Amino acid sequence: MRVTTLGDLLLDVIVHLEGPLVVGDDRPAATRVCAGGQAANVAAWAASLGAEARYVGKRGDDAAGEIVAGELAAYGVEVVGPRVGRTGVVVSIAESGDRSMASDRGSAPDLRPDELDRAWFASDALFISGYALMREPIGAAASHAANLARAQGAIVSLDLATWTLFDETFRAKVRAIAPDLVFANERERSEFGDLDTRWIVKRGAEGVIVDGVAYPALPTSAIDPTGAGDAFAGGFLAGGVTLGLEAAARCCAKLGAMP
Repeated sequence: MRVTTLGDLLLDVIVHLEGPLVVGDDRPAATRVCAGGQAANVAAWAASLGAEARYVGKRGDDAAGEIVAGELAAYGVEVVGPRVGRTGVVVSIAESGDRSMASDRGSAPDLRPDELDRAWFASDALFISGYALMREPIGAAASHAANLARAQGAIVSLDLATWTLFDETFRAKVRAIAPDLVFANERERSEFGDLDTRWIVKRGAEGVIVDGVAYPALPTSAIDPTGAGDAFAGGFLAGGVTLGLEAAARCCAKLGAMP
């Protein structure tokens, strides 16, 4: 199975709190700094589960860009795309089994259609991060990538990413791409509206719904849910529902969104 992903490769700062933040005071925490970004996470999980994986995106020409590209490559992912500007940073705060994120995408949204190479999209499946459709010119690059991938026999999949940023422009871009497969949580599925596609609905601790069939989540010791949906997508594209659920359970049992 050959999987190509398109979207962000960022520096993740994971903060696991022992209790709620206290305004104006201190709180003990466990922290980790690692590579992240939805498309990068999916590629890492797919590669770790046996697929050939390639990540496509723009990252900064800085020390952080070197670090995150090296970490992603260490999972067996081919990292391609221009290095220009500044690598983005996401701070993820995990507490009581939930998480909140503060995101700075750096140069990632500046990826242009003319910077894509047709050969990068010779694969069985293309995964597009929904975040890519929320900014330009990366939105146009994602649409072009879908065309390049389909022309070479790939299915096109997309994760809706975050319902809070949906608008009619975003919906129109998704419908124009016409993804064969869409990953979404229940709120995202409800908020998006009609779309002729194969829906994969992620339900957190309750598991997933695939083709109308509910599959329970696997037992795990939940430490940090960051990236569990990305892990599921990587596993699903690499080998189906069971592999996706196994990847999600593994992801929740540790800090960080990558394997």
